[in-house]
Amino acid sequence: MPAIAPSLRALLSHLIDYAGLYPPAALSLSDVAGKYERYQASEYGWMLNRVVLPLVKLAEAPVHDGWRIALLVDSEPGPLPPQVETLETKLPHRLSLPTYCEAPPDAIGGAFAKMRTGGLTPDTIPSTGAIADFLCYVSQHRVPFKATAGLHHPMRSMRALTYAADSPRSIMHGFLNVFIAAASAWYGEDELLEDILQEEDPRAFTFVGDVLHWRDYGLSTEQIETSRRDFAHSFGSCSFEEPVADLRELGLLP
Repeated sequence: MPAIAPSLRALLSHLIDYAGLYPPAALSLSDVAGKYERYQASEYGWMLNRVVLPLVKLAEAPVHDGWRIALLVDSEPGPLPPQVETLETKLPHRLSLPTYCEAPPDAIGGAFAKMRTGGLTPDTIPSTGAIADFLCYVSQHRVPFKATAGLHHPMRSMRALTYAADSPRSIMHGFLNVFIAAASAWYGEDELLEDILQEEDPRAFTFVGDVLHWRDYGLSTEQIETSRRDFAHSFGSCSFEEPVADLRELGLLP
């Protein structure tokens, strides 16, 4: 297989915050720590971003020098090890470190936004219209964001929502859809967002050299890099292996 196209590498670089402690995976802290370090050292480590931990688990975690941590808190946490780079909270304002706020975006002050894109039951999955509205608002107001929950797979598709044999099934949003839509929103292409979010044909997204194509629309590697750096930062996933496996199945990764 040829080398990964620069446009695809720009879209996927440091995209996934590993949140293996959380459902549906709900792994032990020791398992999460071991997996995070293995993923960092793997050939796909360039796609990995931070490991997501709650404050109550931080003291137990075997934090090493190479770790990068996103810490979930209810209030200002006080002194923290240098591996903690960002905070996540339901409060609507910035704390002592760069902060992602799971709050209405029009209520957030001086901080980043956090968008929930799924859950364990169909009713927790927002509509494409709701995601498009969020992306329009935060792009117009230049508020960077991350996504959380429900983005295990690259493409919008019908999926089981948990790993249980009797799991409910529903259409899940795809992380390629969401982050390509986000990049498009950053450049003012609001009228395209719902169609990009609803795309279910993986052949509609192509990565040829320095251009990402969705049908007749294109984004350059430079545009993608800028939107990722300044706007669409990452998404939290309880699995790193599933996104990688799906991208390989689509022929996008070797």
